[in-house]
Amino acid sequence: MNHNASLSAPPCRTRRIVLLSLAVLGVASAVFVVRRPLMMSAPMCMAGRWHGCFDTFNGVVFMTLAALPLAALVVWTLARRRRGAGVTPAWRMSLAEVGMVHGTLPFLWMTMMPGGGAGTVPARVSLVPLRDLVTMGPYGIVGNLLVFAALGFFAPIRFAALASVPRILALGAGCSVLVEAAQYVLRLDRVSSVDDVLVNAAGAVLAALASRRWWRTAAEAPSDQPRPAPVPAG
Repeated sequence: MNHNASLSAPPCRTRRIVLLSLAVLGVASAVFVVRRPLMMSAPMCMAGRWHGCFDTFNGVVFMTLAALPLAALVVWTLARRRRGAGVTPAWRMSLAEVGMVHGTLPFLWMTMMPGGGAGTVPARVSLVPLRDLVTMGPYGIVGNLLVFAALGFFAPIRFAALASVPRILALGAGCSVLVEAAQYVLRLDRVSSVDDVLVNAAGAVLAALASRRWWRTAAEAPSDQPRPAPVPAG
């Protein structure tokens, strides 16, 4: 009986994690939506206009929050299909996959937004560590910390091979280097900075440490393949 109770504990914890995550996202959505800048972007986004919605930070944040119910529906659909196929950590895997995508793509989109002089001003590079932190300001630092935070939080839960701090650090730094290189090649009127790489990687590591307690369960069930049916004896 104690063994059966211990087997039912992880699914219960997973449901609590899902509900808590949805509650946090719901509260964050309510806080952001009532803000005046987002409400100013809402008419353009609801009308499907590119200018004033997808080319502004406020518009991207608004669309990200508006897509939360769709993301929750995708999590539920994936989890239900996996449970039907006999996959044990169905909810955890589904939430991690959708969380990585939904929490990372909007920040990448905002990072790749061109500046006013895109295509005309020469590309700029800053290779001196810690020199640009002062010019970033608190909002810039927080924004850079969040770029790969969702990836750092959910990737070690979904992929057991990434369940370590050095690997998440390498993942965050590698993705950030690709972003900075793309900004330089495309001449987006942005500074490709070493400090951006450092802060982005630090954000991924901090988020990974926040989810560290769930890494062990992900490592115990690294595969999403259904369990093979037992062969009858005799």
